Parts: sequence; structure tokens; C-alpha cells
Amino acid sequence: MDRKAARVSPDDPLRVAAELLALTGASDLAVVDDTGTFMGVLSEGDLLRALMPDFDDIDPGQATLEKAYAFFVNAGESRVDDPVINHVIHNPFTVGPDDQLLQPAALMVSKQIRRLPVVADGRFLGTVSRADICWALLCDVADDAGAPAPAA
Repeated sequence: MDRKAARVSPDDPLRVAAELLALTGASDLAVVDDTGTFMGVLSEGDLLRALMPDFDDIDPGQATLEKAYAFFVNAGESRVDDPVINHVIHNPFTVGPDDQLLQPAALMVSKQIRRLPVVADGRFLGTVSRADICWALLCDVADDAGAPAPAA
């Protein structure tokens, strides 16, 4: 589990979320209030969807790639100060800190999720990724005596 997972406040503007996604390389951000309560997730896909213009507003008779691009940029610029809370997935799939590895692994594979929030008693503890599970199963293996497996 990554206890230092990227997170934002529900009141942070989308600009801050975009900066964190770009700087951390994370695919999503935990949305956590000042008390540590987990409020949901903001994924890069959710952020991009929030910035996409409504292409039905572009007149097909006047449409050019340049005009569509300008429309897209303007739609993004108009949302930079929107609060994160307006775009949060409020009830995402989560796992608990004591869940067996099979549970998050099955959920990730079946729902095509790369990372899951780890939540206990409503508080955000961190995230677990597909890579974390692969590492735990393939690299962090102990032999019968309890000694760690040799490093690759």
C-alpha cells in the first residue's frame, strides 16, 4: 500500500488537481477533507471529461479543426477554478487494510481499475495498485522458514 498517495482537498480548484496529476504521474487522486475523511476519487479521465466541450455547441457549417481546438481550450480555461468536489466519484470501489490480496486483484481485473483507495472507518489510508499486488505476490514472498525470498 502506498501511504503517500496523491490527494487533494474537495475545495481545491481543478488547476491544482491537474498539476498534481502531471507532477506525480498518478492516474487518480484521493479526495480527502481536512479531517482525513475520504470523500471519493478524481481520476485523470474524470478531469478530462470535465474539460471537454459540448461538441453539439459547435455549428457543423462553421466547424474547422482550429475552431474546435479553440472551443476546447476555452472550455478548459473556464473550468480551472471549479472545485474538485464537483467532479468527484463519491462512491468508488475501495478496499480495507486487512483485505486479502485476491479481493483487490479480482476487482482491478474485472473492472479494469489500476489503483484502489484503501479506506478504514471512513478515513483514507493510502492506495493499492496492480503493481503493488504483483510485487507482493511475486517479489515479497517468504519461504517456509519466514525468511524473505532472495531479491532478483
